[in-house]
Amino acid sequence: MIFSKKTTRVLTAFIFGSIAASITIITPAQAQEISSVYTQLDLDNCKLLTREELGLPALEEEEMGVDGGSWLCVGYDNSIVYVSEGDLRFVVSFGQNAMREPAASQTLAPFNYLGETLEWRVKNINGSWVPFATILRWTTEIGDGSQPDGSTLIVTKLEPGSVCQVARIDAKKLLMPIRLPAK
Repeated sequence: MIFSKKTTRVLTAFIFGSIAASITIITPAQAQEISSVYTQLDLDNCKLLTREELGLPALEEEEMGVDGGSWLCVGYDNSIVYVSEGDLRFVVSFGQNAMREPAASQTLAPFNYLGETLEWRVKNINGSWVPFATILRWTTEIGDGSQPDGSTLIVTKLEPGSVCQVARIDAKKLLMPIRLPAK
């Protein structure tokens, strides 16, 4: 469809006006109200929980060595980070009731392991930096070497009572160059 020059100018003004109306300008003062803090997630520095502490029965002899484990780790501002592994898949949850939060049962389908750096998204509330989300890299494996390892960034919201994964980002696609079509 071909538009007249006048119609094209009106459409262009409308499109740019719509784009401009949807852009939020963040002032430096507002930008400082949200930040990131990083902590290490090293299971060797976490408390390995016993089955008794978890309220679970002792393993039968044939089950020995197949139960991955559960850990309590210290996160930003001494917060609780709960990590559990079973069947070569991890779960990560946060807070006082971390083991009962939805995140304590969320994992990725392929075999996976966790990155070592936990990013805490924090906001300034009355002069205190309060975490509202985390970002953690998970690496996935098919297990037979038939495909390259995957890399997923998982965003978890930290709202008590509904701590859960809210986004999964394919980190490998973020690293791929953008190719524009040839003209």
